[in-house]
Amino acid sequence: MRVFATVLSTILAVAYPVAVFYALTHYSPRMVGLLGLVILIPLFALRFHDADREHLWAVLRVPLVVLSLLLLGVLFDDQRFVLAMPVMISLALLGTFGASLRSPMTLVERFARMQEDHLDEAQVAHCRQTTVAWCVFFVVNGAVAAALALLEMTWWWALYTGGISYGLMGLMFVAEYIIRQYRFRRYGRGPHDRLLALIFPAPEPTETTPPNAPRAPNSPSTEGADR
Repeated sequence: MRVFATVLSTILAVAYPVAVFYALTHYSPRMVGLLGLVILIPLFALRFHDADREHLWAVLRVPLVVLSLLLLGVLFDDQRFVLAMPVMISLALLGTFGASLRSPMTLVERFARMQEDHLDEAQVAHCRQTTVAWCVFFVVNGAVAAALALLEMTWWWALYTGGISYGLMGLMFVAEYIIRQYRFRRYGRGPHDRLLALIFPAPEPTETTPPNAPRAPNSPSTEGADR
């Protein structure tokens, strides 16, 4: 049931801008807000039913803000409240990534350790820098979505929140992956790894003999020649 609720929440989050744009061109903001409440309240209740009671407030924060915005849209018949949901998502992600910067392990580092247990100091620093970059992205993304919502530029709002922002997120993932492979040259077996290995080849391993290493004993033939 939890998996079903997660999948449905993801689909609704992706489809929300297009659905809201279509609804606002045919119905009033009050009606759109009511439809949103009817759809989201059962979904949130399903998620809360399976949530850990110790972390219930952390799970409740964003959904309560979203429901409050939709309720304000219904009360004031103002579409700007309905358009504010992507802004709340950006703020929630900003809070999650930003809070991890105060802990010894950032959120990006946790994701990285799911694929590779051992990370050296340079990789840990890269994970922290990547976390900061994502925080900057969420600030800019939320600011653009908020500006479009406040200006009631519904078409541009739907285009940005339903398409452009996801494209920018994809570019962030690709750029971070390329930068990571350029810096550390650790490749997997995928075709993209093989391509990057051709562009950024891994350094050749070099064998060096320590200056104070003991000399190898002479072979019998060498000992005979010395005599």
